[in-house]
Amino acid sequence: MERLYLNNDWYFNDTFAEGMEKTDYNFEEGEKVRIPHTTAETPLHYFDESIYQKIAAYHKTFNVPASWMGKDVFLTFEGVGHSFVVYINGKIAGEHFCGYTALTMNVKELLDYGHNNLIMVKVNSREDQNIPPFGFVIDYMTYGGIYRDVYVEVKEPAHIEDAYVSGDKDGNIRLEISASKEAAGRKLVVSLGELELGTELLANSDESSKAEGENDKGGILRKLLNYAVSGPLLWSPEVPNLYTLKLSLQDEFGVVEDEKEIRFGFRTAEFKEDGFYLNGEKYKIRGLNRHQSYPYVGYAMPKNPQRNDVYILKKELGLNAVRTSHYPQSHHFLEACDEIGLLVFTEIPGWQHIGDESWKLKAIKNTEDMVLQYRNHTSIILWGVRINESVDDDDFYKRTNEAAHRLDPVRQTGGVRCYKKSNLLEDVYTYNDFVHCGDNQGVDKKSDVTSNPAKGYLVTEYMGHMFPTKAFDWEEKRLEDAIRHARVLNDVEKNTDIAGSFGWCMFDYNTHKDFGSGDRICYHGVLDMFRNPKMAAYVYAEMQDAVPVLWISSTMDIGEHPGCNRNETYIFTNADSVKMYKGDTLIKEYVHDSKQFPNLKNPPIKIDDYIGDALKAEKMTPAQERDTKAILNEVAKFGLYQMTTGSKLKAAKLMAFHHMKMTDAVELYNKYIGDWGGESVTYRFEAIKDGKIVKELKIAPMKKVSFEMECDRNVLKEIESYDVACVRIRAVDENNNTLCYYNDPVVLEIEGAAELIGPKITALSGGMGGTYVKSVGKAGKATLTVKDAYGNEMAELEFKIQLEP
Repeated sequence: MERLYLNNDWYFNDTFAEGMEKTDYNFEEGEKVRIPHTTAETPLHYFDESIYQKIAAYHKTFNVPASWMGKDVFLTFEGVGHSFVVYINGKIAGEHFCGYTALTMNVKELLDYGHNNLIMVKVNSREDQNIPPFGFVIDYMTYGGIYRDVYVEVKEPAHIEDAYVSGDKDGNIRLEISASKEAAGRKLVVSLGELELGTELLANSDESSKAEGENDKGGILRKLLNYAVSGPLLWSPEVPNLYTLKLSLQDEFGVVEDEKEIRFGFRTAEFKEDGFYLNGEKYKIRGLNRHQSYPYVGYAMPKNPQRNDVYILKKELGLNAVRTSHYPQSHHFLEACDEIGLLVFTEIPGWQHIGDESWKLKAIKNTEDMVLQYRNHTSIILWGVRINESVDDDDFYKRTNEAAHRLDPVRQTGGVRCYKKSNLLEDVYTYNDFVHCGDNQGVDKKSDVTSNPAKGYLVTEYMGHMFPTKAFDWEEKRLEDAIRHARVLNDVEKNTDIAGSFGWCMFDYNTHKDFGSGDRICYHGVLDMFRNPKMAAYVYAEMQDAVPVLWISSTMDIGEHPGCNRNETYIFTNADSVKMYKGDTLIKEYVHDSKQFPNLKNPPIKIDDYIGDALKAEKMTPAQERDTKAILNEVAKFGLYQMTTGSKLKAAKLMAFHHMKMTDAVELYNKYIGDWGGESVTYRFEAIKDGKIVKELKIAPMKKVSFEMECDRNVLKEIESYDVACVRIRAVDENNNTLCYYNDPVVLEIEGAAELIGPKITALSGGMGGTYVKSVGKAGKATLTVKDAYGNEMAELEFKIQLEP
């Protein structure tokens, strides 16, 4: 098999007109673009979603060698938003009515061999179509364009159509194979690495009628094969071992006519009454929901930014799972989940609305396409076969559930609902639990929600709209957001019959006018749109052990808080302990306390002491020192007028037995707390792991603003298409602390063999922002410079761009 990517040298016209599909149309008057492409680049916020909704046209010519004659030529569009018609040399080759699954067509009868051929694609990205997810309001923007890869595959008439491989924890391999009818009489050699598993003869007796949901003509050969290997290395998020199964189709003389390689892992995933089991061991799922959108270009990002999101989820946030809300996502993203190790719950497109019968038939087709196109991803453990948060529709959902089980008898099904006691036709009750509102339980009990307690139960969303939080919100709100995430996670862990949870959501995203904060952004993420962490991100990050984490919830600036009372302050860390210094004086060494979050690994640590042993200099009795210290620490957090009854009693005792006066209290407060009216204080923190300092943090009044730029890669490689580096920008002080209220403009300048995605002048938000560096088809170097609003050069990054053959 030969694969040729067709991602370059397209021409885009944002308005389709009759006649554009004809071969004599002068398409070169359009804009020359590369795939992935969006129908309209958008501002970061405050824009009308109608700007990307249009019926547009894409044209491309490509040469078809005469050597392809007599072969099957399959043209694939992996993702086009949201319905489209493909013309080859002026004739319709195929059409598709889903923006999230692929269309593959055998176009051999339409080609002019030995000459250039014209592809024209009519793309409808309007949201008034009678197809999922459309029909009512949607809480995410859907964008448009040819935003995933385009390629042709050239095969001999005798070829492998499809293969589905799954391996379980005991080494059993299940292989479904389908081949063209011309493959009858050929040998199929099946190998696992260097180990040959078997040789099978494909015969006419293998032929079956066309299976519902498969786009084949003239019948195909199908075969179900089973093999076993001993002692395979198992796949898990912790150790994502992958194997390659090789299929070789050979004629009677041993000449290879087609080959196919499939990566897979040996693993057994099962949701049971008492939780989720991976490879026979109980396993708690901890993940977030992810949209596939990016600033400015919506869905249109190539391979590496997709993979970078997996890296962030796994390595930075320490998660073991992701839900691809609310549609199937890029294979590049799923391949990285397979490789890096993330469990995946993927689902059919939709959001609350169920349409008419025509709409439902398209949703059933989407179910079939999702399963057929994604089932070889070992990371996927659950199919979502309901429209997200829709009402019960038993007849409809019997059909989607049946389609998933028919095409994949290995995996279980779920369907996300926001209703209790909903009819459960699937294998797992998947539920969006938004019960937590700050002063109550984190999640509902399984028994209070599910209609069938004997089946598995999974929380698929929490938080989100219950407490939208911006990176530039005031400190106490950002902390409350983080602590609410911790409360929910703690209760999910406590309820042992809950399989796990997916928080809403990974990052902020553009949404429709009916949702969000009025600026077309939904601020529900634990990261901002550029994937910079908000405070809640550290609740997740501190539960992993690979990367040291140390974050303090406060800048210790009392003027940030009502009454200049700093309220609670937390340490987020995965270290064994954290030493807190005031100046150079050790105040206290903190360890993880299980009282507030008894079920969490490395829970947030509440700071309860700003004095340490300093009161010993006052020559007090032990009891007097203890009570005075307790009162001062409480007043430091909550103020004099918020004293608890216990502190008031301690104060009365100090006055009665130790003859202390209010003037004494004020003097001690100013001396040892020293906030209001006193000189600002410097705090230092040392994270200790296995007896060694693994991370340090210093909090002091800032003296200088600097910019820090971090990119996922400095080398861009063009292979199938252009490449993109993701750049995150922070305004920091001299101690590398984010300046959370630095919302000033920044100027971005790029020189060399690359360009920027998005504007050259932008503004940081909450002291953070970002940009994207895009290759332009030239080898060489590029330099990104960031300046402040006054023209001062603040940071610089260099990139190398390589062109791969």
